[in-house]
Amino acid sequence: MSPEARASESRAGASRAPSAQSASSSDASTPAAASSHATVQAARSRHTPTRAAASPHTATVPPGALPSLRFGYGTNGLADLRLDDALSLLSDLGYDGVGLTLDHMHLDPLAPDLAARTRRIAHRLDALGLGVTVETGARYVLDPRRKHGPSLLDPDPDDRARRTGLLARAVRVAADLGAHAVHCFSGVVPQGTGTDTAWKRLTETLTPVLDAAASAGIPLAVEPEPGHLLATLADFHHLRRALGDPEPLGLTLDIGHCQCLEPLPPADCVRAAAPWLRHVQIEDMRRGVHEHLPLGDGEIDFPPVLAALAATGYQGLTVVELPRHSHAGPHFAAHSLPFLRHAERTAATVPPGPAPALQQTAPPHGAPSTTPEGSSR
Repeated sequence: MSPEARASESRAGASRAPSAQSASSSDASTPAAASSHATVQAARSRHTPTRAAASPHTATVPPGALPSLRFGYGTNGLADLRLDDALSLLSDLGYDGVGLTLDHMHLDPLAPDLAARTRRIAHRLDALGLGVTVETGARYVLDPRRKHGPSLLDPDPDDRARRTGLLARAVRVAADLGAHAVHCFSGVVPQGTGTDTAWKRLTETLTPVLDAAASAGIPLAVEPEPGHLLATLADFHHLRRALGDPEPLGLTLDIGHCQCLEPLPPADCVRAAAPWLRHVQIEDMRRGVHEHLPLGDGEIDFPPVLAALAATGYQGLTVVELPRHSHAGPHFAAHSLPFLRHAERTAATVPPGPAPALQQTAPPHGAPSTTPEGSSR
């Protein structure tokens, strides 16, 4: 195992924010780097479905049988581990993949030598047989004083450009890793900003990221987040229509968020969202409270949710999302997978339900998420 791969990723200063123009993590301008990139991509394809399979992540199974789901665990719930140690842990536990949050301790997107570090991680993922989705919800990666700041909705256009640049860089990293998708969210509406202005900023700032995603062949999977401008499935469809339904735009569905604030039950949310699913996050939660809970500690009935998910044919990663449990991350990682596999086996006995019509009326933004986690994790 390479000492470099095991080393903790160094933290870069907030002033080194990426721009869309400098977003590439690849040194493909040199023949050697291009050859290395091609080798990594060929190797990753043995373990990672092609984009055709990942959009909409469908699987071919015998009549009457449900495909096995592919479970992962988020590195934002393993923040106290070196990235290589976290990947080894998940492989040893039997996970199929990882939700890799680009952060100062895990493949820092602002630190030097991103291309070389990304290639090392790609080789490590291949050696362990792990799939990957790139997530961008790090709390302080761009600004050490503002949680999730700056966002795509900031009043300052230069600050919005910093977030756009980070997402464009994440797309390039995802392409170099052979990832299933890149995850992102809208951000909280800044004080004094009208809703119409916020939506205008969101569509404008996402457009270059979607262009980068289209060029890279990587879906951009936007997550409805309680308390954010884009908080519900109905909001996702509003964005989709405002952008003209671009092909790279997909959905990250967080099962706990469905329990928290959607008008439909979580299993019905899965069925309603199926055509746009590109990434799934999962944890337990209670109605009206945005708090990510260990599986079994909240109100969600998981077998019907997993049955609905399997019935869609979705074969991307379903990633456990416990960002406030890193203090005991290995414990929760070890217990989450058996819980999900048991629920999956139980799900095989659950009859499939009809796809519901998506309700376009949703609770007011932020209402269910005031305690204890606020706008996000």
